[in-house]
Amino acid sequence: MPRFVRSAALAAAGVLVAGLAVGCGGSSDGGEDDAKPAPTGPEQEPRPDPSSTLPATINAQKLDWGGCKASGQDPAPGSEWQCSTLKVPLDYAKPDGETIDIALIRARSTGKGERIGSLLFNFGGPGGSGVSMLPSFADSYDTLRERYDLVSFDPRGVAGSAGVRCRSDKETQAAESVDLTPDTPAEEAAYFKDAADFGAGCERNAGKLLGHVSTVEAARDMDVMRQVLGDEKLHYMGISYGTELGGTYAHLFPKKVGRLTLDAVVDPSADSVGHAKNQARGFQRALENYLKSSGQDPKAGSQKIVRLLKRLDAEPLPGSGDRKLTQSLALTGITVTLYSRQSWPALTHGLEQAEKGEGSALLQLADAYNERDPSGRYSTQSHSQRSISCRDGKARPTPAQAKAQLADFREISPVFGEFMGWDTAGWCHEWPVAGLHDSPDVSAPGADPILVVGNTGDPATPYEGAQKMADELGKGVGTMLTWKGEGHGAYGSGSDCVDDAVDGYLLNGKVPQDGKVCES
Repeated sequence: MPRFVRSAALAAAGVLVAGLAVGCGGSSDGGEDDAKPAPTGPEQEPRPDPSSTLPATINAQKLDWGGCKASGQDPAPGSEWQCSTLKVPLDYAKPDGETIDIALIRARSTGKGERIGSLLFNFGGPGGSGVSMLPSFADSYDTLRERYDLVSFDPRGVAGSAGVRCRSDKETQAAESVDLTPDTPAEEAAYFKDAADFGAGCERNAGKLLGHVSTVEAARDMDVMRQVLGDEKLHYMGISYGTELGGTYAHLFPKKVGRLTLDAVVDPSADSVGHAKNQARGFQRALENYLKSSGQDPKAGSQKIVRLLKRLDAEPLPGSGDRKLTQSLALTGITVTLYSRQSWPALTHGLEQAEKGEGSALLQLADAYNERDPSGRYSTQSHSQRSISCRDGKARPTPAQAKAQLADFREISPVFGEFMGWDTAGWCHEWPVAGLHDSPDVSAPGADPILVVGNTGDPATPYEGAQKMADELGKGVGTMLTWKGEGHGAYGSGSDCVDDAVDGYLLNGKVPQDGKVCES
């Protein structure tokens, strides 16, 4: 049961699979990078923070940086990258107790300017692996690397940081046959049984860790990173879910906030139902922008897609080998293309092919979203995502409550609404661990200015959430920058105006005027 992941990785995935879906994609041999190690520059020794209640074995530990290994489906990055592990308490209420290892990766500053410190990245999810993502995106941060060490990590419960795994690849593929918009009592029973089985698998495999994968705990881990990396304040770029993580950090440690940029912003005022409505609205808006760009009437084009999905619900199309394109997989394939305007041609191809009775293109797109490789292996990002979000959010709508809201969801989005409506009850159904809050507290009185970047065409984290984040951070803290663009995220997406503003803030401490708008 995939949720629409709030992750910068999907914007990149959409671009990559665009070429594959229309049969003209390139390939990579995944070979070793021949780049020479970057100049190292000065690095401060870790020192205990006098305000910290953590033992010195935690906040003054020395990291053992070395070469990086292959991770999941990704080959090892080149020699300019270094990896290490950081010890943090499993339970911050017991700082001297059991610890877990957090996987880290960095590329040292190129030394072309005076080093500021470390710039920590979280690319979203929740559940995204920063150890895998940062090398993939690093070219976009060459300017920032002139004065920062680029650093990222796998948050607790993710990939190399005691990653949660809830079911096998075989079970994951079998679950793709579950109807995510059930129409009959039997389909509804199967839907909620699958949801309960998923949670039970997480509990069985993760044990007590499942109660310690919250965003609050990940934010506390980031403060340990700050101290161990030798930085007086945290400099950070959070994208998508990473904005929620960054806002949570600012609330917990306002005096330790350095230069924080939050891009593709999650609405901090929304509960789980509110997030579902926001995403239904955002993806419908992006779909309509796509339809307009291709000369179609948005209402008529949406209804044409609705009719296609209904046909697939009754009779899936041939896909690849013995796999079929189901309604749910088709919706997933449509979704991934909306993360980046560059992927819109792939959506056109996939829809045209499906109208002709062939489902391989949309299935291939769905596999990219679900991170399924050709051999049938899946990443565990969705496992971590669900574990973290269900630990965070305490709302547990019942099946009856979800059904009562379906009409509202369909009104918001005829294409995505029903899926998102059912998901409000299915996502954390019978979850074995209680949630912590309805919505995160991101108020950060006394913090230095935080740059909040919103994109008016963002499908996964609609623009309205950025202004709410700026407001909730507090007066004089949240500084709003708007880009009138398309896709998930703004920085590095083609706007010199946005890139210059963010670079000026991170490199020189120049805070843009609150409310600045970038037209292109």
